Amino acid sequence: MENNTFEYVVPCHFGMEAVLKREIMALGYEIVNVADGRVTFRGDEKAIARANIFLRTAERVLLCVGRFKARTFDELFEATKAIPWGDYIPVNGKFWVKKASTAKSQLFSSSDIQSIVKKAIVERLKMTYRVDWFKEDGDEYPLRVFILKDEVTLALDTTGESLHKRGYRKLTGKAPVSETLAAALIMLTPWNKDRILVDPFCGSGTFPIEAAMIGANIAPGMNREFTAEAWKHLLPMKGWYDAVTEANDLICNDVEMRIQGYDIDGEVIKVAMANAREAGVDHLIHFQQRPVSELRHPKKYGFVITNPPYGERLEEKEALPALYTDIGNAFRHLDSWSYYVLTSYEDAERYIGRKADKNRKIYNGMIKTYFYQFMGPKPPKRVDNRRFN
Repeated sequence: MENNTFEYVVPCHFGMEAVLKREIMALGYEIVNVADGRVTFRGDEKAIARANIFLRTAERVLLCVGRFKARTFDELFEATKAIPWGDYIPVNGKFWVKKASTAKSQLFSSSDIQSIVKKAIVERLKMTYRVDWFKEDGDEYPLRVFILKDEVTLALDTTGESLHKRGYRKLTGKAPVSETLAAALIMLTPWNKDRILVDPFCGSGTFPIEAAMIGANIAPGMNREFTAEAWKHLLPMKGWYDAVTEANDLICNDVEMRIQGYDIDGEVIKVAMANAREAGVDHLIHFQQRPVSELRHPKKYGFVITNPPYGERLEEKEALPALYTDIGNAFRHLDSWSYYVLTSYEDAERYIGRKADKNRKIYNGMIKTYFYQFMGPKPPKRVDNRRFN
């Protein structure tokens, strides 16, 4: 705290830790630890704003205020009370333990952990502010507690509403992929802004919109608010303005991309177009009502990244063999392309008619899905004629 260096814990989708780690390092921060579903890094107070505004694949940004071993509730209480909470929470701050999660530890009752941590903070703040009762009518300071193998991490939630709430998706289609997961899946592939990208089941447009934002270098958190904006004693408002200015300066306004979103449902296409307008990328995406059976493209070496129907309802399940056969047929027409398909449908490869080169297990919400990766050939390297002139 003295040298204004903090530790931040950043949760993400399981399996996406390497993508998030890359993003954090690109912002110039030092990685402390990578664990299942979270990355810990070290940064200054400006990282509160920069991480929230720039990270595409993070769920939230947590400011770590304490880490210690605790096997009993007494140890939990005393170690929590020993933290200088007055450095973080003002006398009128509204604070509560929003979530407590525990694994492989002696302490396992989330509700007890929540109430003991709250009690310990109250006792410490009573000593700090010399008062017996707190109004808690000021700014919000939500806390999260993680206990893994008896090691407790206490962290303040700087984000508020999850980072997947970019602000552009006013409406969604069925079984949507979250914005953070869509961005992570795109960043797992070799796609870049110079390559064609098509989503034949675009729904409310999340894959095409996230790809357009990546290609145009539009920071995902520019148009929303964060809980920590009110924590001026930790990061003055200038820190937030500076981060937004930095984000604005990095946008590539003149970028040209070939991103297409198709869906069989015309109403859903209207939703996707409205969402793309809201995100400021509607000029970069071509949306069209079209079934997957009509998926064609004259150019080579493109990418399909898509989340087709899973058949969660029984009557939809019956239509899946025919649908995935259509997907396979469409892919065969685009024989130099690469395809990335997120689905929970167990027989996807069978009806697509090809075994995936790779697949990854990923949870989309509570649904276990697989990210099937069918790799196409690499495009030939272009010769740079300028060297010979």
